[in-house]
Amino acid sequence: MNQLFLIESKPSIMHRFGIQREIRAEAPQTALKWLSSFSVSRSTSSLSFATIEVEDISGSQPAEVHNLVQGKWVAASSRWNTLVDPLNGEPFVKVAEVDETGIQPFVESLSSCPKHGLHNPFKAPERYLLYGDISAKAAHMLSQPEVLNFFTRLIQRVAPKSYQQAQGEVSVTQKFLENFSGDQVRFLARSFAVPGNHLGQQSHGFRWPYGSVAIVTPFNFPLEIPALQLMGALYMGNKPVLKVDSKVSLVMDQMIRLLHRCGLPAEDVDFINSDGKTMNKLLMEANPRMTLFTGSSRVAEKLAVDLKGRIKLEDAGFDWKILGPDVQEVDYIAWVCDQDAYACSGQKCSAQSILFMHENWAASELLSKMKELAERRKLEDLTIGPVLTFTTEAMLEHKNKLLEIPGAKILFGGEALENHTIPSVYGALKPTAIYVPLVEILKENNYELVTREIFGPFQIVTDYKASQLPLVLDALERMHAHLTAAVVSNDVLFLQDVIGKSVNGTTYVGLRARTTGAPQNHWFGPAGDPRGAGIGTPEAIKLVWSCHREIIYDVGPVPQHWKIPPSS
Repeated sequence: MNQLFLIESKPSIMHRFGIQREIRAEAPQTALKWLSSFSVSRSTSSLSFATIEVEDISGSQPAEVHNLVQGKWVAASSRWNTLVDPLNGEPFVKVAEVDETGIQPFVESLSSCPKHGLHNPFKAPERYLLYGDISAKAAHMLSQPEVLNFFTRLIQRVAPKSYQQAQGEVSVTQKFLENFSGDQVRFLARSFAVPGNHLGQQSHGFRWPYGSVAIVTPFNFPLEIPALQLMGALYMGNKPVLKVDSKVSLVMDQMIRLLHRCGLPAEDVDFINSDGKTMNKLLMEANPRMTLFTGSSRVAEKLAVDLKGRIKLEDAGFDWKILGPDVQEVDYIAWVCDQDAYACSGQKCSAQSILFMHENWAASELLSKMKELAERRKLEDLTIGPVLTFTTEAMLEHKNKLLEIPGAKILFGGEALENHTIPSVYGALKPTAIYVPLVEILKENNYELVTREIFGPFQIVTDYKASQLPLVLDALERMHAHLTAAVVSNDVLFLQDVIGKSVNGTTYVGLRARTTGAPQNHWFGPAGDPRGAGIGTPEAIKLVWSCHREIIYDVGPVPQHWKIPPSS
């Protein structure tokens, strides 16, 4: 095992930093006034599950994140990781991180779960009903305005994004739980039967749990990704240990407490805070039967080797959008492009990374409208904000390297944000678009640079002539990550051509196609990789969190007058 290995939440150029050393600074008064405007009159202390008051989290009243193991919350830690507020640099969250000497209780807890899981179709089937009931209660709680606001604001505090974007994450989680209420959990374990060759023989196919499993999730969706994957694992009968990026793990600390209030057995889930090296050691020693990893491609490949393939991945995505020959609804398309590239400051694994414009679109007002929309984003309402895995210097350095390519130019942005107190360990960049000619993108010495995923408000724009569509398709074929994509056109023949020659697992097509905004009602995940994970739907849950078991009944009777046949 590589002892220097660190699990990261997304592609990062930063080492693990001692952010408690950051200089404190006051946030701009406009930002503070705007944030406080979303406070509700009812104090979060009235929420039965909550251990914090979101609006009071500060240097003088830091929130604490604890660990959960063997049914007990553990606060004591000799290793407190102090996090600074991404907006003003003030230490505001203390995370009790487990080091390598403290993993044994987690190893023992996972090892206590048998391979056949906590429940399966032949063991404790009443637990399918239990989890339908838990989901119903949790969905109801998240639908309450004060709880919805609590988690929305909590997300904003640790991973700053607009109120609408943060609230959308809570709403998707609530709808997901609503979808799997009542009998829907046991329907996930639906079996089938096939007639046999003779009387008394039937084959039955069942969905079977793995037993002990692990979930590792990133910072950018502090609630939605871990909550949906956690519940999927539990629905199918597994016992998971959950690790969320420490920068945002406060959100799931509170969500698990909510689930406990809704009837989740305390021993069913372990929750660990640690650095990547410690988590890697836990995975090696506990040897979970399956691990779900959402994060960077580099770490994903490392884990796939360490875990001998017992892994499902939703790793990085350099996501593309193609605008077809039919130009229409320019204002709407420009708005969707702006949302896809710059909502959540571009920190979505589904964010629009590269835009291929048909020459008809290049001749339209699209780019000027995109520029106008990008320039109205501002820190005060968090429609643009801190980038948590790239520094400003790193993003500007990438911009400068791109501009060395012949024909490359800045369309808009390309500058650091001004008049802010975002700590220097984070990034602060204006929404940026760099034009690079298609023929230059395809050159061997340029392709890797151009298609490097910058997890921030940064996109590549290019154009193509009708005769150059094969070149566009070649650019897609050479990409290594195939998460989301969009083909913006109502030209059916054009759609057929592009869809038939591409592979991305979640592809939107048509006039209203986008790359982001995945709700709970359809599959979200990559394609083209047998390790690819999905999220959100019954198909995703069954694929990721269960395996197939075939049980063949052959009860007889043995035919009358049967005799032992000759050897064969």
